[in-house]
Amino acid sequence: MTLVQSLLSGDRLTLARLLTQIENDTSQGRAALMELFAHTGDAHLIGVTGAPGTGKSSLVNRIAYQYRHPTDEIEPKKVAIVAVDPTSPFSGGAVMGDRIRMRDLTGDPGVFIRSMASRGSLGGLAVATAGVVQAFDATGYEIILIETVGAGQAEVDIARLAHTTLVVEAPGLGDDIQAIKAGILEIADVLVINKCDRPGADQTERALRNMLQLAHPGPRVFQHHGAALEVDGAQPQNQETQIWLPTIQRTIATEGEGIPELVETIAAHRAHLKASGDLQRRERARLAVELESLLQTNMMARWRDSLANGFYDTVLAQLVAREISPHAAVEILLQGEKSK
Repeated sequence: MTLVQSLLSGDRLTLARLLTQIENDTSQGRAALMELFAHTGDAHLIGVTGAPGTGKSSLVNRIAYQYRHPTDEIEPKKVAIVAVDPTSPFSGGAVMGDRIRMRDLTGDPGVFIRSMASRGSLGGLAVATAGVVQAFDATGYEIILIETVGAGQAEVDIARLAHTTLVVEAPGLGDDIQAIKAGILEIADVLVINKCDRPGADQTERALRNMLQLAHPGPRVFQHHGAALEVDGAQPQNQETQIWLPTIQRTIATEGEGIPELVETIAAHRAHLKASGDLQRRERARLAVELESLLQTNMMARWRDSLANGFYDTVLAQLVAREISPHAAVEILLQGEKSK
């Protein structure tokens, strides 16, 4: 049985080994992803992001548990969790604090939890997160929950990866303005006020509702490497256009309160994406960004290989010595000629 056949048959050990290969960007991992890509596209990707201390890991734990133990007659779904953790300064791996809060899922064969180190990557995700998600998608996981590193207002990479983005807030973590800063709020499909048994939950909800009333419906655009990237895709705005307005859901993740309603809202958003055509537009935008990122990485590597041995270091030394400017250094390197 080949590696891909073993993966498609549901071998968890083979999958775990492949995920390590993907994280380490090995040739075997890349080859497997190329073969598996034709089997992707069926999973619902749910991003969970928000500031540290909002209870993201506990929320992910309860959402996954709800999918595995539905209250109605719906069949349980296979769930994968990608928990992006801060990098350990000692081992370079994931701190794995997220997994500690997911003990309810221990031993469930229908759940696969993978902790990933951010490895210094900005944006709340790791570089290899997209590849890991593709591996889960191809191997039959129907729900993939992607929890970002504790994010601020600029960590919005999850918006280009997930189909549904949950932005988690919690009362008592700061002033109202902090909770509604542009960027992190604008990517939300669903706003979750977790720990709503704490004082100040009503005030937090009022602040979020006021912010939503100020927002203008339309395609979401954010900056990716300095360029504007449209998340939802261009769509004319008229009375017949279906628009998803972010909803606000209250939860107490540690008690499981509000979780069934949150899962219903996620399902409603999924249905909206399919009915409006936004699912295809988001998938196209996501794959376009991934393609661009891979092109940049590979073209840079090929360009470096094409330079004469030591040429780059020579130009860099001239730059450090202030003999040439950064723009001049770029011109010299692109031309492939040594400066005088």
